[in-house]
Amino acid sequence: MIEIATRRNQTLAVFGLGGSGLAAARALAASGARVAAWDDNESSRRGAASAGLALVDLYAADWRAFDGLVLAPGVPYTHKPHAVVKLAQAAGCPILGDVELLVEACAGASFIGITGTNGKSTTTALIGHILQSAGRDVRVGGNLGPPALGFAPPAKDTVFVLELSSYQLDLTERATFDIAVLINISPDHLDRHGDMQGYVAAKTRIFRDRPGGGQTAVVGVDDEHGREIVRTLAGRPGWSVIPIAVGRALDRGVFALDGALFDATDGPAKRVAILTGIPTLLGTHNWQNTAAAWAAAKTAGVAPAQIAAGIASYPGLPHRIETVATINGVLYVNDSKATNADATIRALACFDSIYWIAGGLPKESGLAGVEPYLPRVRRAFLIGKAEPDFARFLDGRVPVSRCGDLKTALAEAHALAQKEKIVGAAVLLSPACASFDQWKNFEARGDGFRDMVRALAREESP
Repeated sequence: MIEIATRRNQTLAVFGLGGSGLAAARALAASGARVAAWDDNESSRRGAASAGLALVDLYAADWRAFDGLVLAPGVPYTHKPHAVVKLAQAAGCPILGDVELLVEACAGASFIGITGTNGKSTTTALIGHILQSAGRDVRVGGNLGPPALGFAPPAKDTVFVLELSSYQLDLTERATFDIAVLINISPDHLDRHGDMQGYVAAKTRIFRDRPGGGQTAVVGVDDEHGREIVRTLAGRPGWSVIPIAVGRALDRGVFALDGALFDATDGPAKRVAILTGIPTLLGTHNWQNTAAAWAAAKTAGVAPAQIAAGIASYPGLPHRIETVATINGVLYVNDSKATNADATIRALACFDSIYWIAGGLPKESGLAGVEPYLPRVRRAFLIGKAEPDFARFLDGRVPVSRCGDLKTALAEAHALAQKEKIVGAAVLLSPACASFDQWKNFEARGDGFRDMVRALAREESP
């Protein structure tokens, strides 16, 4: 794990003992800090105790004794803060997160930070894959994969490629990034940040100025928030800005147009890659991710030919428009990561004939924005708490089956798809909802879908 020499001999509270919080507590303790760990969940407390951490009830603690509170990113902080956060704030105790500690502890390493409402996991994994394929020493994680303080110690030339959620960025006060990538911004997590202004403010913390400058911002300009960020950064010294776009040419930047990727960062636009036919990067949203990855990798010093080879060999991520099986010409696609309508729109745009499984724990935006893509939907199969609201929204627009749960929805979608036998059609799980009403997380939901599809494939095989 990472040694945090700057925190040796400090007394630190750690609240929230899931993956990132537990890794932070263990790293701090191993670095010589005095750690007082706590979680509202008894099972998490037992896990921390079995790892040798000292448990302290932070609701009853003397906060004057602490040098800081390390807060897990899932704990409400800026809007409607958790009770423990209020106790720390009342005592003037600094609050920080594991990403802040990582950057603080590894001052000699390079950092690429990636954020955005949608696509940040794919972009992070793709950048990591390109750099690894080019022979770089890379650590990929953060909100994706290993928690920030769960990495192996870095070498001098290590590059950290970190997916950063708005929750994680909220907990940074000094962390800066050599390359800061913001792919897109659309409404999400408004319950956590209070409103869109709060959400955008959290995202743009990735562009914190570093003394001495030398930073690069890669910014998607397909939404007005991104365009405004580019205008703002253009007036700040120390930043080089690379815009990225899909569906239109840029005078300067990286853009995808008609299935090809173009680089116009250092002269006239040149076609540098063909994106159609890469099965792990289907859809124009993945072309946006690829444009961001190209810009970041090139800035990091990877040769164009190596970047193109890395894009072509990208293995993909589970739960992101992941083709699980093809049964009698029909695709079965796991897009469980689509927890809001904007993400689902990106999946609907990839297929012409869709048996769409949607629903779960709904987001505030519901299905707003999917209307132009509904002609692609043969029938919607609805599940979870969102089922009645989604059924009302879709009434008169597409045929609807109210199925209750994923197993029932898949069975009905499978039966209809196999009856109609439209080659190239897709049975698509793209819920536009969180999973917590029926599943532990989106990964568990996607794993369940995958297992059920593979069982169906075995039944259909001769």
